[in-house]
Formats: sequence, C-alpha cells, structure tokens
Amino acid sequence: MEVGLPAETTRTTTTDTTGTSASSAANAAAPAPQSVQPLDYDATALSPPWYQSYRWIICALLFFATTVNYVDRAVFGVLGETLKKEFGWSATRFGDINASFTLAYAIGFLFVGWFIDRVGTRWGYAICLTIWSLAAAGHALARGTLSFMLARFMLGIGESGNFPAAIKTTAEWFPKKERATATGIFNAGSNVGAIIAPAVVPWIALTWKGGWKDAFIITGIAGLAWVFFWLPLYRKPREHKKLTAGELAYIESDPPDPAVKVPWVRLIRFRQTWAFAIGKFMTDSIWWFYLFWFPVVMNDRFNIDLKNIGLPMITVYVLADFGSVGGGWLSSRLLKNGWSVNAARKTAMLVCALCIVPVVFAPITSHPWVAVWLVGVAAAAHQGFSANLFTLTSDMFPRKTIASVVGIGGFAGAMGGFFLNMGAGRIRDMFGSYVIVFMIAGSAYLLALLVIHLLVPQLEPANVLDEPSPAAAPIT
Repeated sequence: MEVGLPAETTRTTTTDTTGTSASSAANAAAPAPQSVQPLDYDATALSPPWYQSYRWIICALLFFATTVNYVDRAVFGVLGETLKKEFGWSATRFGDINASFTLAYAIGFLFVGWFIDRVGTRWGYAICLTIWSLAAAGHALARGTLSFMLARFMLGIGESGNFPAAIKTTAEWFPKKERATATGIFNAGSNVGAIIAPAVVPWIALTWKGGWKDAFIITGIAGLAWVFFWLPLYRKPREHKKLTAGELAYIESDPPDPAVKVPWVRLIRFRQTWAFAIGKFMTDSIWWFYLFWFPVVMNDRFNIDLKNIGLPMITVYVLADFGSVGGGWLSSRLLKNGWSVNAARKTAMLVCALCIVPVVFAPITSHPWVAVWLVGVAAAAHQGFSANLFTLTSDMFPRKTIASVVGIGGFAGAMGGFFLNMGAGRIRDMFGSYVIVFMIAGSAYLLALLVIHLLVPQLEPANVLDEPSPAAAPIT
C-alpha cells in the first residue's frame, strides 16, 4: 500500500541507504490519481531506519506516560500493608478503597474517549496527565478512609485518559502492520512503572522524614515533567515539521478512513464493540488484582513485609515487560509471515491465555518464590493478551472512533476491577484465603477469547459509517 503525497504537502527530502531521496522514491512510485491505491512493493522502503524515524520518538513518549501512570497507581498497593496497619483497615476496607479508584476509572472512560476524539491527543493527553499527577500527590493529605477514597477516585478520573490517548496516538502514527508492536512497547511502560514503584517507594517510605506521605508527593509531582516534553514534541504526522516525506508515506500506507464523526452511542450497537468490552471486563480485573493485591497476598501468605516486597514485585513486572513486548511481537511476526489479521491476533491471544492457567496454584504453594513466578508468568501473559486486545480496536474500527471504543472497553475493564476489588477482600475475610480469586484469574482469559471469537469470528470491520452488512451487523 502507498499514499500519494498531496502537492501542497512539503517535506525536507532525506537520502536513504541506496542514495535515492525518500521524496523522490515516493513520487516515483505514486500513481497519478490523488487517492490511495494498492501497490506491489513494501512501503517500508520509503521510511528511514527505525532509529531515525520520528514515530518511535512518539512511541517512547507513550511509553514514559504509561510508566508514570502505573507508578502513580501502584504506590497505594506497595504501601498497602503499612497503611492497613496504620489506619486499622480490614481486607474488605482495603478492597473498598481500591474499588473507589477502579469505579472512577470506569466513570472516566465513559467520557474521556469522546473527549480525546474531539480535543485531540496533544491537549487531551496533557490535561489527563496533569489531573492524575496532582491527584497522586494529593494522597499525602489523606487522613482516613474517606479522604483516601476521594484521592483514589480523583486519580482514577485522570488516569482513565492514558490508554484511549495512547491507542489513538498509535493509530495516528503507525500503519496497521506495526501497531501491535508499538502497542506492546508503550504498554510495557505499565510494567516498568510497576517495577519502579516497589523499587523506590519502600526506600522513600522507610528513610525519608515524611514516610509514606513523601512517597505519594514525589511520585505525583514527577509526572508533571512529562507534559513539558509532550506539548513541544507532539503534532499529528501531517503537521509535524520533523517528519520526512518517506516516513509520512509509510505511516499513511494503509487506506485512509473516511473523515466523518460517529456518535458515541452508535458504537455500542456493534458486536465488535461488545467483543472488545467483554474481553476487557473479564481480563482487566485480574490485572487490577495483581497490581493492588499482590503485596498484601504475599504478606498474608508468606509474611513478606515492606522491606522485602521489592524484589518479588520487581520480578513479577520484569516478566510482565517481556510478555507485553512479546505478545505484540508474536502477532506482528505472524502477520509478516502471511497470516491473516484474525489468525495472528487470536493465535497470540490463545498462547497467552494458556500460559495464565497455572496461576491457580499460586495461593496454595508452600514456597514464596514459586508463587512469585506463577504470578509473574501470568502477568507477562496478561500483558501479551492485552497488547493484542487493544490492537483489535484499530483492526475493526476507523481511526476517528478508536479512542471512543477504547473508552467503552476501558469502562468495562475498570468495572470488572471494581467488582473484583470489592470481592477479593470479602472473599479473604469470609474464607480465609485467596484461592477462589486465583481460580477466577486462571480461567478468565480462555473464556474471554471464546466470547471474542463467537462475537467476531473473522474480526470483521464494523460498518459504523454505512448500512450494516450480514458480516458485520450491529446488535439489535
């Protein structure tokens, strides 16, 4: 595929490895009509090497934003046992405070995708990150259950903007063949953030004068620095002065989406939307459980406290990092080997789902490091599954609707987290263990993939702009 560059668009030409200017190559290969037409060569040749390509700088910005996002949300979980003892919380009360975050996260997703689709990723992302950074620092002002719930609620509202903005940015800056890889890379920031939190937060809480309060303040304020890089560096590809003509042609090598707005409420009529949303509901809840409850579970089961929780948590999220990149790489590799989008995405998701099943043994093993590795492999597979699940939105929907669809799915995923957070503490207080929760964690992904396959057996594009066809009819 190739895009013929409009005559009014000007770019600085650059020389590729064969000595031919990128702009000349694009013009020579472009057909005369001013429209996108299929070509018989790989458009990758038009783009400079990855280390000279501006789209990967954008991907790096998404990675760092996601890292900040997860540092800020993970601090409460790392400090969970300390805060439980200081404020006398039961497992149920701790779960309810976590649930206030996921409830706000769900509410935020109801409107944040719509907001970003209309405001744009540049300002929408900056506004959301500013809100959540201030809310993260505001935890230091909390004095009890209700004030912590308020701080968590505001954090959830702000953080709900990260993934709709990041997925939309990926769709704007990457052709379809690279989106799963780019998504896997920026999604790895969630694991890096979850690694930084247990590495830094205990040290701050145990050595700094302000204790746990300083941990919230420092991690919250650190997020504001990202905004000062994002605003100067980000523009849409056609508006960016540092983008070469060759890279622009490569980014736009997929057929363009119609420039039309789709009402948000219309999206919920489509099976494709429900497939994504149900997948998020069933699997995001498990990730929330790992993030918020893992330190508490390890203390409860193996008496591992704040001084010793760092290495187990780092191990889990280092493994998760490999899973995030690996899951995206696997489906992208299968696509390059000639597999269909449907087969590549679902095969990668199936591999990940099967790797998660053994986590059911984590709460009954007698050795803490066996539990750590079981949860770590499951977290890695979750991230690989999630990278492909996110990418389904760009496979099935026009770019103009992606942030809204991700917002709907994010709402469903956060509501799953809300119910599991409410339930996990009550299950622990009622039965004295987390066995039931881990049984849910081990089976959720296979069931989610089954539902997705039944709803969209071929990943049919949603006809959100036209009358429905039998292959992609909306739910009526």
